[in-house]
Amino acid sequence: QVQLVESGGGLVQAGGSLRLSCAALGGTLTHYTMGWFRQAPGKEREFVGFIRWSSGDPYYAESVKGRFAISKDVAKNMMYLQMNSLKPEDTAVYYCAAKRAIQSFTPKDYEIWGQGTQVTVSS
Repeated sequence: QVQLVESGGGLVQAGGSLRLSCAALGGTLTHYTMGWFRQAPGKEREFVGFIRWSSGDPYYAESVKGRFAISKDVAKNMMYLQMNSLKPEDTAVYYCAAKRAIQSFTPKDYEIWGQGTQVTVSS
């Protein structure tokens, strides 16, 4: 069973950048879709973006399009979320997640989750 471990969160000023990493341990991600989600205090977990491990371009939520970029290193079993032009409303716990086969925007469709990493953007 694949396990996911996020890292790279922290405190940053508005307009700054952070790069989150997601390491997949204990298995390969072939045939998986990998997603990034976030959850702010008192809010539901929301979709940030996803990427198919085998092929295809990343897809993003409108709220982060043009500012965030998902990439992957297949050889290292790593996925990344580069976050630029951060805003205070981006403050949340960020999670990486995996699901078999087709992509989904819905958190409940994802089978494997990391523990999350806190991102705080100060104004």
